[in-house]
Amino acid sequence: MEVGLYTFGDVGRNPVTGEQVDAPTRLTRLLEEIRLADELGLDLFGLGEHHRPNYAISSPATVLAAAAAQTRQIKLSSAVTVLSSEDPVRVYQQFATIDGISGGRAEIMVGRGSFIESFPLFGYDLRDYDDLFEEKLAMLMALNEGEKLSWQGTKHTQAVENLGIYPRPVHDKLPIWIAAGGTPQSMVRAGAYGAPLALAIIGGQPRRFAPLADLYRRAADQAGHADKARVSLNVHGFVHEDSQKAADIFFPAQKQVMDQIGRERGWPPQSRAQFDASITPEGANFVGSPAQIVDKILGLKEDLGFDRVTLQMAIGVIDHAEMLKAIETVGTKVLPELRKAG
Repeated sequence: MEVGLYTFGDVGRNPVTGEQVDAPTRLTRLLEEIRLADELGLDLFGLGEHHRPNYAISSPATVLAAAAAQTRQIKLSSAVTVLSSEDPVRVYQQFATIDGISGGRAEIMVGRGSFIESFPLFGYDLRDYDDLFEEKLAMLMALNEGEKLSWQGTKHTQAVENLGIYPRPVHDKLPIWIAAGGTPQSMVRAGAYGAPLALAIIGGQPRRFAPLADLYRRAADQAGHADKARVSLNVHGFVHEDSQKAADIFFPAQKQVMDQIGRERGWPPQSRAQFDASITPEGANFVGSPAQIVDKILGLKEDLGFDRVTLQMAIGVIDHAEMLKAIETVGTKVLPELRKAG
């Protein structure tokens, strides 16, 4: 099983210490976190894309290129690229460039995104939400098939007549993961393309996603892609040697972020009791000691059949020293046990 981390590069005020973290500071610290994850042997580090004042990463490819030059073995991915408001050709070129810098370690994870700022920012109409993603995903997958592209063009993509796309990836093709939040249509789409699926679980009970993972595998099998079907479980979590400290460190920053989103979307503020319920073995948050996290992951693996798990530990502004300690704990205590289990 592969184990990785991902983040959106949150900036703002640390709710515990009061420290104000700006974008340059967060990016500098983030590169240190990625280097540490690489040194510890973690499999993947992913960076999300947001266009909001409380996030430092609007261009994952730029930060990943910096990380590519400073690391040796860890895979580097977006998490996610909001493909609907991007040009598929430029996305492919950017990640093929990262692939070259890193010696073949780049991946693309595409999705619709959890916020909508990129649509008006880049001149897209939200009424085209579904069509934009469908058409641009089809073009991106075609770009991965070979050096020359012939593309008829659609309402939201340009026509291309037998033109070369450069640079090419180190290993001929880039891994292109499709991220989804849990709709049946998304499962079928990913399976039909034979693309690996990144299943985002940020609420509810993870076991309830098992039928969706099964639907994805059935769709892949029916499309002749059963051998390509892979599932990543993308979750919120935090690891500390002491389980109570893990919860106490993670909760204030996580609550700050989720309460802000809640105010925008009409959710009530999160209580500590609700949070504590979410970190139980059946809850959505993977927070606790190394043994608790290992048991929770392995307990779910039989039902969901995932090949990779990635933790979003940097939700909100968390003390940098604590974050480095958490990454070290994942690398030295969680990763070895999961690999041992297969």
